[in-house]
Amino acid sequence: MSTNLSKQKREDLLRKIEEIRNHIKTKLYDENAGKFFGYLNELAAQVNGQKYGLVFEEHRESIDDMLEENLPVLTEEKKLFVDGGGELNFLLEGDNLASLQLLEKTHKGKIDVIYIDPPYNTGSNDFAYDDNYVDKDDDFGHSKWLSFMNNRLRIARKLLKDNGCILISINENEVFGLKLLCDEIFGSDNYLTTFAVKVRHENRILKGDKDFHEVFEYLLFYRKSEKHKTSKRIFDNTSNDEYVWTLKELEKPCKIIKMGNKEVSVFKPNQYLLQKTEPSVKNLKRISIRGSIKEGNSSGRFFMANLDQYIGKKNGYVFKVKDMGDDGLGYRYFIIPENNNRKNGDYLQGVPQSRSDTKEVPYANLLDFEYAFNNVGYEGNVEFRNGKKPIDFLQHCFDMSGLTNGAKNILDFFAGSGSTGHALLDYNVKKGTKHKFILCTNNENNICRDITYQRIKNVITKDGLPGSLKYFKVDFVPVAEKEYYEYADKLLLHVRELVELENAVDFKRDKSVAIVLTEEELAEFTNKIEETGQTMTKILYLGRDVLLSKEQKSLFKKRGVKVKIIPQYYYPELNG
Repeated sequence: MSTNLSKQKREDLLRKIEEIRNHIKTKLYDENAGKFFGYLNELAAQVNGQKYGLVFEEHRESIDDMLEENLPVLTEEKKLFVDGGGELNFLLEGDNLASLQLLEKTHKGKIDVIYIDPPYNTGSNDFAYDDNYVDKDDDFGHSKWLSFMNNRLRIARKLLKDNGCILISINENEVFGLKLLCDEIFGSDNYLTTFAVKVRHENRILKGDKDFHEVFEYLLFYRKSEKHKTSKRIFDNTSNDEYVWTLKELEKPCKIIKMGNKEVSVFKPNQYLLQKTEPSVKNLKRISIRGSIKEGNSSGRFFMANLDQYIGKKNGYVFKVKDMGDDGLGYRYFIIPENNNRKNGDYLQGVPQSRSDTKEVPYANLLDFEYAFNNVGYEGNVEFRNGKKPIDFLQHCFDMSGLTNGAKNILDFFAGSGSTGHALLDYNVKKGTKHKFILCTNNENNICRDITYQRIKNVITKDGLPGSLKYFKVDFVPVAEKEYYEYADKLLLHVRELVELENAVDFKRDKSVAIVLTEEELAEFTNKIEETGQTMTKILYLGRDVLLSKEQKSLFKKRGVKVKIIPQYYYPELNG
């Protein structure tokens, strides 16, 4: 059964208050006075603690007890290896808190993008805490969920690169608490936005007995630090469709004045002819001076400072401002609204000389994926009724996260249906990229093997998406072994998996990387090089207790084999 840590702290403070009260009733200044003053200081610290933010009951999970008494290790399920060429990906079966602790050894600061779809805690058997589903009547339902998420998100942050980001799907049940939790973990300065994701039709109501019909879910978007560059949509910028206006000066201006440091020619409505014609690079674009444009560029600022005062007074007047604009014309026309029905002025702009072929446009934080969510059941050839995310939606998340060409590491530690892996394999084909994924999920109701694994296997072997998959299972080695060397030997049996995971290699498939953990293995590796006179191995991982002879060092150098010692951070316990 889980332990409510906050409740324990609260009961301990109440006990101390009672002790102080009883002591004051008798005699305050005795040999225990110092202890009671310490209690008072502790109580004051609690009272004067955090004033703004998220406060929730901390809970201890059974996995916490397991991790306190055991070290997590990885064991490969070799029969489940899927070889479809392409990039090598990993599926970790086990409690994701244990998986994250292992990834902290191999991928600290190495993950580019994290996408997760955690349980929504709706009280409808979607969130299991210590093998028991949390229902709507649980007094600690929200705090259990937040405590559960807190433990995992704090490690997740460590895994991200400094320019990395995380996207989290959630619904209205926990979105507000999760936002505060993420502000605390990632920093409110690193909050990017919250997307409203349309997942249902507003008139397609399945449960008429509900008070409200939830049409939207949400997607929280955070970066690791300011080094993350926000991605934007790329649009064609070569169109001249909006350049359809011409202005012909029929007479000389009625007057020429100074506005600021600019020379301005003033035209009355009958002194010019403004016409709309066919699009042409020679024409002008009419831009309404409203919203952010009022302060967003030099034209908007000039109008607001000098010409806005004439709205409603000099209807239809045109002001020609000399030495303004980057279109090469040498001037810019500003138009006062022709009648009092309009409250915003306009300016006419030619095609900018510096116009690029493309332009960047921010992503809207409203995402309409209603159709994709309603047809997601057919994806991946596996049955998964609750919470399955469509690959179109996930690939849009990849785009917004800023995935570019090259190799990027994507992590999903609530993998469930395997949608993230499927989406990324398909994304690599569409974009010509070489991104890799790591999926983590438990095997409750055999979900990891029957759903997550089977889906990835299906899209590789049946749909032909390039990619390979290694299947690792989380096991545990007790830390209270009687003999140190027996304990060390057990951990050594699982080092290969960590090296493969960290370097995204399979020792049997990728002959350029090898590992030797014993003197016997080193002798066998050396003999093979001496017998063949060559080696495909470029990197050799060496156990910390395995020593190279002078001759072996010379041989490896001659054959171009780079030797790396098994990292101490895998199991620092073995190094004192």
